[in-house]
Amino acid sequence: MRIKICGITRVEDGLAAARAGADAIGLVFAPSPRRVERARALEIAAALPPFVGTVALFVNPTHNEVQTVIDELRPGLLQFHGEEEPAFCAAFGLPWLKAARVRPGVDLLQFAVRFAGANGLLLDAWSPAAQGGTGERFDWGLIPAGLARPVILAGGLTPANVAAAVRAVRPWAVDVSSGVEATPGIKDAAKIVAFIKEARNADA
Repeated sequence: MRIKICGITRVEDGLAAARAGADAIGLVFAPSPRRVERARALEIAAALPPFVGTVALFVNPTHNEVQTVIDELRPGLLQFHGEEEPAFCAAFGLPWLKAARVRPGVDLLQFAVRFAGANGLLLDAWSPAAQGGTGERFDWGLIPAGLARPVILAGGLTPANVAAAVRAVRPWAVDVSSGVEATPGIKDAAKIVAFIKEARNADA
């Protein structure tokens, strides 16, 4: 199972995630307490050791906004959290994830068919307040068996519940942001270590 620490805004937090064993970090290029400017994102990415990936996260961006980040940052993966169409997500020549905001009535099987070109589906909690990073979890029982794409589980994960989440869902990856923070946008290194330890132990 893979682990991504999202919403990194400081070099030291990116390094803390890498040292704790994260497979990837997420850099947010959308309105959020965790938004990072491109110059800072470049500093964070340049400081990472080998084999730790960078994921660029967008919410309803323009084509030029995404392309500029790609040209400057060279992320390994794109993540789309808004109402982006499949053709838009696929237009950049990079692997990509599509986020689904899960609540009763959302047909994830149909969503997976619609976004069949995605490398994975990131399942997050639906909230009227924001597109992601709310710290809210959803009912994991709403995830149907047999989704056509790999599942990246997000939404309200913390060191206290990630083991249960992994055992219940058996996702391809888990993704955490607010659950390992000291304050919005600032990570807590001890929480990152605890989260990754709990996730790995449950996966084993």
